[in-house]
Amino acid sequence: MRTKIVAGNWKMNKNAQETRLLLNDLIETLPHTVEAQIIVAPTFVNLAAATQFVEHTNIVVAAQNMHHAEHGAYTGEISADMLQSIGVNTVILGHSERRAYFGETDAQLALKVTTALAHHMQVIFCFGEELKDRQNNQHFEVVSHQLHKGLFHIPADAWENIILAYEPVWAIGTGETASPEQAQEMHEFIRATIRKHYGDAVAESVSILYGGSVKPDNALEIFSKPDVDGGLIGGAALKASDFVAIVNGMN
Repeated sequence: MRTKIVAGNWKMNKNAQETRLLLNDLIETLPHTVEAQIIVAPTFVNLAAATQFVEHTNIVVAAQNMHHAEHGAYTGEISADMLQSIGVNTVILGHSERRAYFGETDAQLALKVTTALAHHMQVIFCFGEELKDRQNNQHFEVVSHQLHKGLFHIPADAWENIILAYEPVWAIGTGETASPEQAQEMHEFIRATIRKHYGDAVAESVSILYGGSVKPDNALEIFSKPDVDGGLIGGAALKASDFVAIVNGMN
């Protein structure tokens, strides 16, 4: 059975005090019996404190990015070893904002994936089409290309540490969302693409999250689709009541 996952990407939000307050609210209000894995991704400067804060809970703390190199003259960057030294073993790679604002390429992401897996980290790999791709009916082609270039160099047994997060870029931070039917159509295509390359075992075991403006009022319908295994949540992850409502939708 595939793992159900609800992950909150906090992006560049929440200072140290706000991080503690939000984590405390989550700990107090999340249901005691949660069928999904719960992941939160605060900013780099709050990762160490967050990891300690949730130490005796079922909440996993993730980083929002990392560099592919182990160390060196990369001003402003963070390595896998640095993350693991503070107890962070999960990392988001390839988020659409990293691709768009910082020019991250599929080739660079492939290097990051390789490094993260070498450190036995759990990778949340993000990918998805822009509005023009969907309007030109190229969305399947774009998604297939991103998967092949960013992930399909890894061996089959490494997929146990991979979580996929499909992000229709046109539905991120815009208030727009893919319909549940559109989400299912793409998730089904993603699983079929993996099946062609790696076989049934990998395709049926990998969790595929939907990451496009998931909210309390649409989570249940999106999560009910057979190939949607959870969500990568943005804005709604910044308010405990909204995030918990989405988790309850998964439950």
